Amino acid sequence: MINNVTGVNAKMQQMNVAKAMPSKTGISLPPVLGFKTPVGKGKANLRVKKFKRRDNIAIAGVIDDNYVDTVEEDCVNSNANAENRSFTFVNLVPKKKKTKYLKDCYIIDYIQSPQARCGLGTEAVKGLAEKAMFDPKIEGRIVTYSAPVWKESSPALFFYKLGFRFLDPEANERMKECLIKNIPDLPAQTGMMYLPKEQLHKLLHYGELF
Repeated sequence: MINNVTGVNAKMQQMNVAKAMPSKTGISLPPVLGFKTPVGKGKANLRVKKFKRRDNIAIAGVIDDNYVDTVEEDCVNSNANAENRSFTFVNLVPKKKKTKYLKDCYIIDYIQSPQARCGLGTEAVKGLAEKAMFDPKIEGRIVTYSAPVWKESSPALFFYKLGFRFLDPEANERMKECLIKNIPDLPAQTGMMYLPKEQLHKLLHYGELF
């Protein structure tokens, strides 16, 4: 299985991820993930990157509070006409909006397993989860981006089974339905996925509690 992430373009809002104002550091955002089974045996190859809070990655969607800093910011109305605006006392007070910025976390950039359905990919992600849990800056936060490279291939169900959840509740309901009815994820769900804290502990005991 191969999960390969490429740069995400300006349509990030449609994928439940919104890029905030450009930061000084800059960042290359998640690539697209998909599955392929190469020939050979051995451990799964897992490539991980870090998102940092100072990268100012704004999140649009449902996500656990421990994944984000919620900041109250002034709203900027680009459609406002300064010449026709009546400058009353109320207008002098800027409107506020709350923006969620992603905290320090690991992002699964690439995962390749030499054999399908043999647990190698799961073990690799479990190892990352353990590392994330004991990292004082990361505190167990892991995200990934799910999108198929091939029409018949999607990593969404793989990550969902391990406890990852989409930022879109409807996408999670679709994943749940696929598992209950034992049907493929077609059309494939896409978007950012994250590992909730309660699912982190279940993942560390995957195979024992599931």
